[in-house]
Amino acid sequence: MSNDTCHCTLLRQATRKVSSYYDEALAPLGVNIGQFSLLRNIRRMEPVSLTDLAHRVELDRSTVGRNAKVLERLELIAIGHGEDHREAVLTIAEKGREVLERGAPLWDGVQDEIDARLGPEKAEQLQELLAAL
Repeated sequence: MSNDTCHCTLLRQATRKVSSYYDEALAPLGVNIGQFSLLRNIRRMEPVSLTDLAHRVELDRSTVGRNAKVLERLELIAIGHGEDHREAVLTIAEKGREVLERGAPLWDGVQDEIDARLGPEKAEQLQELLAAL
């Protein structure tokens, strides 16, 4: 790669493009890939504190808190309090469970499209390269 090609720029361009595929597929549900991904992580860990969720998704707590408030306004999650009332605790609301159920095949479809576009060998290479970062 030449010195004038930036890894970060290429990765950001690829991320925007791939995210748009998922966003388009999930649009009928009223969520984007970031929201859907956060919902999936909340479901895996629920009930989960903002702090623990932030560690899991590798974002700062304040960003996760802002995103959680959006999901709460969409009635996809409930935000409660932990035992000491100092930590917010997230759970999936019924509407959020429905979005996850309806969104799973849409997400799978995008995964399959990307795998088909790249082919099995390149898809595996991509995962290995990204994991190495």
